[in-house]
Amino acid sequence: MKHYIIVKFTEGFDYLSLLDEIGGIFNRTLEISGINAVNIRKSNSDRSNRYDIMIEIDMDARALADYDISAPHKEWKDRFGEYIEKKAIFDCE
Repeated sequence: MKHYIIVKFTEGFDYLSLLDEIGGIFNRTLEISGINAVNIRKSNSDRSNRYDIMIEIDMDARALADYDISAPHKEWKDRFGEYIEKKAIFDCE
């Protein structure tokens, strides 16, 4: 399945300078059994009504529970949660 996290950061937060850090956090999820790939894409639009990044995690459906309790997931939320204005989570086949 695909697990998408689509994020709009708070205005003025310099997420572009932190993309490597964000990537590092999510690349550590590859250590979780059933997580097969991670891609982080930044928006190519500067319109204020657009989201900033999309994180795509390719995983077996059973891996979602392990991902939810993982150290990288907790670190993502602890490190960046306060800078997220809004987000959408979407899972599909």
